[in-house]
Amino acid sequence: QVHLEESGGGLVQAGGSLRLSCTASGRGFEDFAMGWFRQAPGKEREYVGYISWSGGSTDYADSVKGRFTITRDNTKNMVYLQMTNLKPEDTAVYYCGARVGVGPPTSSRHYDYWGRGTQVTVSS
Repeated sequence: QVHLEESGGGLVQAGGSLRLSCTASGRGFEDFAMGWFRQAPGKEREYVGYISWSGGSTDYADSVKGRFTITRDNTKNMVYLQMTNLKPEDTAVYYCGARVGVGPPTSSRHYDYWGRGTQVTVSS
């Protein structure tokens, strides 16, 4: 069992930066690959990016590639989403997810645990 909690969201102007954190509690965090997703009002949950259990592999949605970076610190049970050059279309609730199974990391169906999310609002 893993409990996830996101933090670091807020209001930022376009072009600004934010760093989201995801804190995991419970055993075996280092066994989980982690993903970030987001959901805007009236839209489905959208894949943002993924990091492998070791941190050695990452992947990003085209919409955030070059602007967002995912890292993790397994000694602290933390995953981070560094967001730069933010755009109004990045406005959403951001969720971190943990997965141990197989299947495309781009699909929210392949994640076993979720946090409650943190709101990011980018003003123009």
